[in-house]
Amino acid sequence: MATQQRDAAIVGIHEYPSRDVEGEVTPLDIKADSAARALEDAGLTFADVDAIYDAGEGGVNGLTISEYFGIKPTVIDTTMVGGSSYEYHAAHAKRDIAAGKAKVALMTYGSTAHSNVVRIGAGGRAGGTYPGDNLEVFTGATLIANYALVAHRHMHEYGTTSEQLAEIATATRYHAMRNPEAVKAMEDLEFLDIRETTIDDVVQSRMIADPLHLLDCCMISDGGGACVIASPEVARDCAKPPVWILGSGEATKYPEAGGDITTSAGALSGPIAFAEAGVSPAEMDVAMIYDSFTITVLAILEDLGFCAKGEGGDWVTGGKLRFDNPAGPALNTDGGGLSSNHPGMRGLFLLLEAARQLRGESTAQVADAKLAVAHGNGGMLGTRHCAGTVVLAKD
Repeated sequence: MATQQRDAAIVGIHEYPSRDVEGEVTPLDIKADSAARALEDAGLTFADVDAIYDAGEGGVNGLTISEYFGIKPTVIDTTMVGGSSYEYHAAHAKRDIAAGKAKVALMTYGSTAHSNVVRIGAGGRAGGTYPGDNLEVFTGATLIANYALVAHRHMHEYGTTSEQLAEIATATRYHAMRNPEAVKAMEDLEFLDIRETTIDDVVQSRMIADPLHLLDCCMISDGGGACVIASPEVARDCAKPPVWILGSGEATKYPEAGGDITTSAGALSGPIAFAEAGVSPAEMDVAMIYDSFTITVLAILEDLGFCAKGEGGDWVTGGKLRFDNPAGPALNTDGGGLSSNHPGMRGLFLLLEAARQLRGESTAQVADAKLAVAHGNGGMLGTRHCAGTVVLAKD
């Protein structure tokens, strides 16, 4: 492994345990509780925080969240790029800490999407006017329709099958059944027949947007969490071993004449992150990949360089993505958005589980995990979206 710049580390994490809060708490409540517990996990307090990274999803902004937490940060970053926001925040925190602008960064997320009955996948676009609206919206395309288009195109171009996509869903469910919080989530959200699933279970589940079946789609839950990132000087005295941020990459993609909808912005962000980290995809023990749908994972695994474009279907077969398969890497070992939680923007949870794996605290622990990649996809695959890739290492 090449020598890396270890100038910032994840030192505190917390994932809000409930995926169905039934209106009893607000997104801000989830953010505040998670922040306090993540700081406690690190052995720090709110008084130690001098940088805030917030996507504004809780109905607050960088200014008001600072007041609510009772801190006076010298850095506020309110980057909002959907589900990849938290990978961007981690990258920016590393950069700001390395530049000497901050020592302790706090990232939080809270959502009550399930309790508020937000139709994330079946609805139209979430507000605002997009440059491509005149070409896309009039057809009535929902969010999931964009992913179905990518899946169809991938199948047409490369011969990918529904059974191959199902490998992703069965791997994440395999991990979810080992995670008590994920099992409780499925119970609270009234999943039927909660158990490890088979390829046949996935392809026989009802069609949602051809060729994507019900079990190819993420759940809609409540939830949230927090992550604390600190300088080396602070990290060395924290309560838990640091998880170092080795490298990061950010990229954007949108529809273009002659463009390939099966290639995501990860094809740009991934190489940047791995080059900065001085490691390759083949060295990853854990891959935390945004799994809004199974096709999201398949396309991103290819784009990050785990295999060539079009080879993902063959590459994921045979249970390769399970935590106890040494062929690895292990995929979404908390159960992912498919079987653990997806409150609307899942990027933070990718960092939390990657950190748990590298601490040795996962419920589907990879033996001697040393390296992990967390990759967020914000926006919609097949149209405009942002990608954030973060490479992490055990202390």
